[in-house]
Amino acid sequence: MTEDFKLAGVMGWPITQSRSPILHNYWIEKYNLNGRYVPLAVKPERLADAIRGLPALGFRGCNLTMPHKQFAMTMVDSLTDTAKRIGAINCIVVDDDGKMSGTNNDGNGYVLSVQEVAPHWKPSDGPIAILGAGGAARAIIVALLERGAKEVRVINRTFDKAVALAKEFHPVIKSMPWDKRSDAIDDVTLLVNATNQGMIGKPALDISLDKLSSRTLVSDLIYVPPETAFLAAAKARGNVTINGLGMLLHQARPAFQAWFGILPEITRELRVKIMDTFKS
Repeated sequence: MTEDFKLAGVMGWPITQSRSPILHNYWIEKYNLNGRYVPLAVKPERLADAIRGLPALGFRGCNLTMPHKQFAMTMVDSLTDTAKRIGAINCIVVDDDGKMSGTNNDGNGYVLSVQEVAPHWKPSDGPIAILGAGGAARAIIVALLERGAKEVRVINRTFDKAVALAKEFHPVIKSMPWDKRSDAIDDVTLLVNATNQGMIGKPALDISLDKLSSRTLVSDLIYVPPETAFLAAAKARGNVTINGLGMLLHQARPAFQAWFGILPEITRELRVKIMDTFKS
């Protein structure tokens, strides 16, 4: 390590499932940069200590993943307008003076990932259902509203949290109770799993897709495994499915630029490199 060595990472608990180190280190090597991106396993009760330590340890910044995205926004010196509206951050940038700013690239990354698979899709095409009401769901809701969504149904296990989101954001947000989840998706154009159900080590998402239209786009923010039982069931019905890898890649580009000064490309080689990790 030298004075111009740039260090970044990703904080989460757990963190072993994250492929962020693979993609950022791929870009670091591709562009011949002097730096490294590392996984940081941080328990929720130690998050404040970990974030405060970033400048002292020479970090240019970090990503944040479950369950830190909302709590972390209270620990930085400034927030972008997007992060304030979302109420969660997924990226911290450490300035030269040690001040830390928080932003959120998840929503934009998500929309780009859907349009990559379905180029003609628009948030205004029809009702959208989101399962979950955490930090990732909030980011997606803001991005959808900014792009003209007319109705977004938030279906959450804790109904009061869905109600609070509906009151906070916009009249087009409709809160739905969890026990109605299988009925609330019959006419949606996009169905999104923004919970951790289906992730490695977690139970599968419990939902019936019997009433779902075969024309509905079905999306899961999870990418480990690359195809959850939820996506497999949707694909078997003939739905177009989208996992969380595209969102990971697209949200990573502006973060990498903020830390390392280059806006990187998403290449086929990078996708293959990440997908190969699922085979081991």
